[in-house]
Amino acid sequence: MDYTRLGTTGLQVSRVCLGMMSYGDPARQEWALPQDQAEPIIRRAADAGVTFFDTADVYSEGESEVVTGNVLRGIFPRREDYVLATKVYFPMSKRVNDRGLSRKHIHAAIDDSLRRLGTDHVDLYQTHRWDDETPIEETMEALHEVVKAGKARYIGASSMWAWQFAKAQHAAESNGWTKFVSMQNHYNLLYREEEREMLPLCADQGVGVIPWSPLARGVLARAGAATATARTGSDERIDALYDPENDKLILDRVAKVAADRELPAAQVALAWLLHQPGVTAPIVGATKNRHVDDAVAAVSVTLSESELAFLQELYRPREVRF
Repeated sequence: MDYTRLGTTGLQVSRVCLGMMSYGDPARQEWALPQDQAEPIIRRAADAGVTFFDTADVYSEGESEVVTGNVLRGIFPRREDYVLATKVYFPMSKRVNDRGLSRKHIHAAIDDSLRRLGTDHVDLYQTHRWDDETPIEETMEALHEVVKAGKARYIGASSMWAWQFAKAQHAAESNGWTKFVSMQNHYNLLYREEEREMLPLCADQGVGVIPWSPLARGVLARAGAATATARTGSDERIDALYDPENDKLILDRVAKVAADRELPAAQVALAWLLHQPGVTAPIVGATKNRHVDDAVAAVSVTLSESELAFLQELYRPREVRF
């Protein structure tokens, strides 16, 4: 495993981040694995050198954080041995203040997340989406308070327009508050709209990029195959984010490079992403040991300039989708 700094911070993270949305309560999220099934997969990742783990309060309605905390405490002898990230924004109940990025909810949510995770701090606390109903100054000051209280070491953001991200950073800088150090955005071979504004902004500002859905929710991993999974039948977001007909030409090219290199398609797709400027660590979900193995192996896969060009040549602009 290789390691790198998250943006311009001094924080070292593995080049692969294990996404914990796949673990939690199957009754709340059909394709989620319960703790006893999740633990061997998470341990396999840790044994391979993965030290960066990302979850969110909303995953399995909090159960993902419970599983994440329980398993990581059992694997790593010290809290300092791994980097733990979680997120806040989406509704956690029907209560009107149990959502969004208000000061009230941020302070309540971080305490709830820490309780479920069984720790006194997270390394990276991220806004899961932009909140149109809360002034950005209120949000950024509240996040600064969380950092100063020692409950988070750094803060990050996820999917938003580049102008919104710039506005948030400006609000923090103008008031001497903590700024975002990372952007968790939607980025893969089938969705590259982030290359227009967000990625150049992050590169200019020294912000680390940790893409979600690097394998397009598993679609890229199945390039060249017709097999379905439990997730394909229950994850409505796959149909909302991707179009099998329009994406087929790109998937065929992934399959071609994979066949020529005698590699799984997942390794090729992840290797392409790891070659992109500014990308710190893709957030990879894993429900089988081979998913971990492919992600770790992708770090060592070097693609030629001609292979990179071949993979990305047929991409066409599409609707921005967060």
